[in-house]
Amino acid sequence: MKFFETSKFFTLKKSTYISLRWIGIIGQLISINFVYFFFNFEFNFLISNLIVFLGILSNLFLIFVYKKTQLSDRSALIFLIIDLLQLGSLLYLTGGIINPFVIFLIIPSVFASSNLGLRTNIFLVIITIIIIIFITFFSEDLPGPLGDHFHVSNYYYYSIPVALMISLVFLNYFAIIFGTESRLRKEALNKMEEVMAKEHEMLSLGGQAAAAAHSLGTPLSTIKIISQELMKQLKDQKDVIQDIELLSSQVERCNQILKRLSLNPNEEDDFIGEDLSIRDIIKEIISSFKETSNKDFIFNFDQDSNSKKITRSIEILYGLRNFIGNANKYSSKKIFINLKSDNKFTQISIEDDGLGYSSDILSKIGEPYLKSSNINHKSKSGLGLGIFIGKTLLEKNFASILCGNSKTRSGAEVIIKWKNKDLIKI
Repeated sequence: MKFFETSKFFTLKKSTYISLRWIGIIGQLISINFVYFFFNFEFNFLISNLIVFLGILSNLFLIFVYKKTQLSDRSALIFLIIDLLQLGSLLYLTGGIINPFVIFLIIPSVFASSNLGLRTNIFLVIITIIIIIFITFFSEDLPGPLGDHFHVSNYYYYSIPVALMISLVFLNYFAIIFGTESRLRKEALNKMEEVMAKEHEMLSLGGQAAAAAHSLGTPLSTIKIISQELMKQLKDQKDVIQDIELLSSQVERCNQILKRLSLNPNEEDDFIGEDLSIRDIIKEIISSFKETSNKDFIFNFDQDSNSKKITRSIEILYGLRNFIGNANKYSSKKIFINLKSDNKFTQISIEDDGLGYSSDILSKIGEPYLKSSNINHKSKSGLGLGIFIGKTLLEKNFASILCGNSKTRSGAEVIIKWKNKDLIKI
C-alpha cells in the first residue's frame, strides 16, 4: 500500500495554490521590510529576505517548470513542506513561539486537509507540530524594541504551543470532514453526469434508429418480393427452398423490429414471453442466433445456478443479446458462455476466440462510435454501439459490467454480474 493517496480527487489546482503563495510571500516581504525600516526592529534582515527569496524561486518553479495544471498528492506535500519550513525559519529568526505571526503555521496543513488525502494531512500535521515544538525551545529573541521589555510568564509562554496544536488538530479534523463530504458529492455528481450523458446518447441513438427504420423499409420489401419470386421459380429444389424460407422469415422479423422502432419503441417484441430464469433467457438468446450463425455456442452453467424466475425485463434481454451478438460477430469459430451463481451473486461471462480488443481501445470500451486505430484489427470497422447499448441497458438493471481480453483464450471477454437481491427487484 502506498503511503500517499493517488485518487484523482486528491489534487490541488496549481493556479489557486500559486496565487495564495504570492499573497503569503508579498505579506512576508512587507512585514519584514516595514518593521525593519520604519520601526527599527533588530533581526537578521538579510537572512530573512533570503528565505523569502527561496519561496519566490519555488513559486517560479511551479509556474514555468511544473507543467501540470493540478498538483498531485505527492507534489503538493513537497511544496507545502517547503512553505512550513520557510515560515518556521522566519519565526525562528524573529522570536519563535511568541511572534504574533506564529498562527500562520497552521494554515498550510488546514488548507491541504480539504483537498489532499488523509495520510498526507496527517504527515503535514506531524511536521507542523514538530516545528511548533522546535521554535518553542529554540529561537532568536523577539526583535527590539519589543525584545527589550516584552516578557511573558512560563504559564502563558507554554500555553501558546499547546493552544496552537489543539487548534491545528481540530481545524484539520473539521476540514477533512467537510472535504470528504465535498468529494463524495463531487463523485456523485460525476456519476450522475455520466448517467445523463448515456441517456442522451441513448436518445440520440433512438432518433437514428427511427431514421434507419424508415430508410431500410424499401430495401427489405425488395428482398421480400425477390425471395417470394425465387420460391415460385425454385419450388422443386427443396434445399434451396429451405434457405429462402429462412431468409423470408428473417426479413419479416426485421420489418417487425423496424416498425416498432419507427412507431412505438417501447413495445415489447415477440421474443418476450413469460418470466424466465437467467439460464433460460440465455438459452433463448443462443437459440435465436443459431438460426443464422454457423458458430458454435458453448453454454456452461452450474447445476445449482440461479433458477429463480425474474420479472420480464426488455433491457436484460436486449443487453445480453447485444453482448452475445458482438461475440458471435468477432469470434472465429466458438463462443463460450458461462453462468455461475451462489447465494449472493449471479455472474455471466461471454468469451470468444477472435482477436480480442486492441490495446488502443481497451480503456475506452463502452463508448459509442468506438473504432480501433490499428489498421490490422478486425474491430476497426465496428462502431462500438453493441457494447455501449448492452452496457447501458444492463447497468440500468443493477448489473456491473467488466470488458477486456480473455485471460484463457485469444478473444475478448465480458463479465456481467448481479447481486441476487437486485435481480429480484427487476
